Amino acid sequence: MSDHPYLLGARRPRVLAHRGLVTADAAAVGVAENSARAVADAVSAGAQFVESDCHLTRDGVVVLFHDDNLRRVLGDPRTLLEVDVAELRALMAPRGALITLEEALERFPSTRFNIDVKADAATAAVGPIIAPHTDRVLLTAFADRRRRAATAAVMQAGARRRPAASPGSMTVLRVLVAVWLGSRRLLARALRDIDALQIPERQGPVRVLTPRLISMAHRAGVEVHVWTINEVDAMRRLADAGVDGIVTDRADVALTLFEERP
Repeated sequence: MSDHPYLLGARRPRVLAHRGLVTADAAAVGVAENSARAVADAVSAGAQFVESDCHLTRDGVVVLFHDDNLRRVLGDPRTLLEVDVAELRALMAPRGALITLEEALERFPSTRFNIDVKADAATAAVGPIIAPHTDRVLLTAFADRRRRAATAAVMQAGARRRPAASPGSMTVLRVLVAVWLGSRRLLARALRDIDALQIPERQGPVRVLTPRLISMAHRAGVEVHVWTINEVDAMRRLADAGVDGIVTDRADVALTLFEERP
């Protein structure tokens, strides 16, 4: 398996708190995903790993936020690139408070962050923020070129090692082809510099996660993490199947479940 520090010393299956943790009680008082409260609640529940997303504001601050606009979370049609961080803080104040990527890494020094770089505009800006923390950061992006650009920015900022990595959609497709062909050579090429293969169980009608994929990924030294799993029975089934990580909105439930397992 990967020897990247991001993955060392944590019990399997890893529980990755998807966008932090927003319980029903927190949601009832308006707490939003990816907020400072959501991250803090995930950590308080015992999560070692927090999965989040990042965008850049108009004034160049990298913030934890999933969408490229404010409509779904705040009812505002503007994009992140149209809002300064001070205004975004004011808007997020009643929703659990805004947290920047730098603040997340500094406030939670023992937490490992799984960061999905959602916008090209953010790739250069994440470099100096993540560079001092690469032992506990995994970078990913839907586009492989964006993840590579963000990783390059981290290294250019003076990091001693690269952050851990999960592939984008085209690399996942190459992995599926390699698994279908049973080609360990093609799989090794696709998974070069990849530490965790983070995938859904299915993509539409296509079954992505299979026993063969888990086996071949493990032989290639790469973990398999599955998203987004919120049902207890599914968590148990996937853990029994040998997956290494569960990305979930219910980190509290998953942590309790796996603490009870032998």
